Order: sequence, then structure tokens, then C-alpha cells
Amino acid sequence: MAKGLIIRKEWLGKIFNHGKHWEMRSTQTKARGLIKLIESGSGLVVGECVITGCHKVSEDLAKKSFECHQVEDITLLKKWCYAWRLCDIKKYKKPIPYKHPRGAVIWVNL
Repeated sequence: MAKGLIIRKEWLGKIFNHGKHWEMRSTQTKARGLIKLIESGSGLVVGECVITGCHKVSEDLAKKSFECHQVEDITLLKKWCYAWRLCDIKKYKKPIPYKHPRGAVIWVNL
């Protein structure tokens, strides 16, 4: 079963168009491999990528790695301090509709 990760539109834009490859979250993930990317609130699967790993980002590393996370307000990374590493990022030419299950906030089983 495919998994979809819900991400806000502004961050998806940075992932697809500006080289952002760390998805910053407040918790670690054990997920690895191919996942689908879902635009929050849209009901659409808009792309896919591979999660290759996860690591904690210190304040010092966050300051040195802006191009990876692209979070302008560095204070946000005190809470969202885990980088989920993304690679092989692909944006779909035609997004795919899906049925959003009640209560899904981070992951959706597709």
C-alpha cells in the first residue's frame, strides 16, 4: 500500500522548484522508500519522492544548511528539528485525486 505525506503548498513549491530536500518535522520517521506527496487541503497527490533517512538538526547545522530546509525563521526549527531527507523528487504533470480519510494529518494510506 502506498503512503502519502501531507505537506503545505508553500513547502511543496520549495521542494519542487527550489531544491528543498529536507522536510522538517517535529518527530522522527522510520519510513524509507518511495512515498507520494499530497498538497494539504487539496485532495490531490501532486508528486512523489524517496525518503532516504531522518536526522536531528542542531541550531548550528540549521544555520549552515538553509539551502536544504529553506525555513527563513530559524526559531521554528527548535520545534521542527528533524530533517526527513528526500531525493528523486518528481512533480506530477497531472495531480491525482484521492479520498482524504477523516483525521489524517501527516500520513495517508493510498
